[in-house]
Amino acid sequence: MDAKAALRDYFEKNRDQVAKRIVDLTTEMVREKTINVVSEKLSDFPELEFRGEEFRVARIVTREFDAWGIPYESFARMEGRPNVIGRLGRGESGRRLLMPAHMDIVPAGDGWDTDPFEAVVVDGRLVGRGTLDNKGPLAATMIAAAILKELGLDQQFSGELLVAALADEEAEDPDGIDYGIGYLMEEKLIAPSFAVIPDIGENMKSIDVAEKGRTVIKIIATGRQAHGATPERGINAVFMMAGLVREIERLELDHQVHDVLGSPSLNLGEIQGGAAPNIVPGSCTIYLDIRTVPGMTREGVMAQLEGCGAAVKDGVFEFVVLSWNEPHGIDPKNELVRAIQDNAEVILGFTPVPFGMGGGTYAKTLNLEGVPAVGWGPGDDEAFHVSGESVEIAQLVDFALLTGLIAFDLIG
Repeated sequence: MDAKAALRDYFEKNRDQVAKRIVDLTTEMVREKTINVVSEKLSDFPELEFRGEEFRVARIVTREFDAWGIPYESFARMEGRPNVIGRLGRGESGRRLLMPAHMDIVPAGDGWDTDPFEAVVVDGRLVGRGTLDNKGPLAATMIAAAILKELGLDQQFSGELLVAALADEEAEDPDGIDYGIGYLMEEKLIAPSFAVIPDIGENMKSIDVAEKGRTVIKIIATGRQAHGATPERGINAVFMMAGLVREIERLELDHQVHDVLGSPSLNLGEIQGGAAPNIVPGSCTIYLDIRTVPGMTREGVMAQLEGCGAAVKDGVFEFVVLSWNEPHGIDPKNELVRAIQDNAEVILGFTPVPFGMGGGTYAKTLNLEGVPAVGWGPGDDEAFHVSGESVEIAQLVDFALLTGLIAFDLIG
């Protein structure tokens, strides 16, 4: 019996046991409140000493790797926010498949029927904050690694399977310092040949092969404050900004339609201005979220926005780019996509379809560094960041099996 057949046979005979191992591990991770928010909101979470506190889950990861005899490395830009990389395989070929999942979570929020940090099983689904995003998939890849090690199948890998528990995915501080995948790639601490990021949902029916770029732009209108009873003595910055908003609303961003990603989008998501009804506001600020497609440039986008400002009579505006990252895409017919599709067809009974998305995953960072990476994994995309977050346990088991099968095709 070849290695792939042996792995399929094991999962078929021990499916309930595998499910329990994944559920138990996920449940333990969910209890750890590894909440990640921007620094200015940290005071809203007195239980946190610093953002993320991923060390709480990393302790579980390293304990299990030690118990299973899986060698690992831990890298951290700052103490308490580690990235743990487990390694399986002989490493002779130099080909490495990275399976990264993040340990941080978004806040629980309101509207839960159960304790968000105590995972429960409801109708075959595991419910709790992080069960889907991203502790459940992390547990699934870890259990896959454990089974491969227990069966001795890891020695069939001429390359390496890297099972990674990473920090800092859910929130980006304005300083732009990354403590997770960005840090690992910047410092050249890992060198994967391929990566599968289990963080998009779509119930494993879609493969994220392209992602739009994202820029956040702050625009400040400056007027002159005055008493509300004598508005003629001031310059109303809110009225000024209203003129700019009308221009932006009509704006069509220059671009070429992308085969997978289509066209860019622009959203005005936040506006701030004024101190009281009886004061002429001296300033007004808006924040734009723009999702770009390949071919668009920072200079081109800014020139168009500044052109909108110039069209406002007597407008005084400051344009500040708070963040900018590029779009990315890979060939939807490459060997990584084919390996996923071929194995999914056998195990799941359908062929996942390549698509592009406006959001972002670790795949973007990796692809922009020249590493073919896709987003693909279990769960419903509508279950992310909501109350009652959940994932189907059967999908976690299937994903664990597919982790091993795909690895055999790419690094075996």
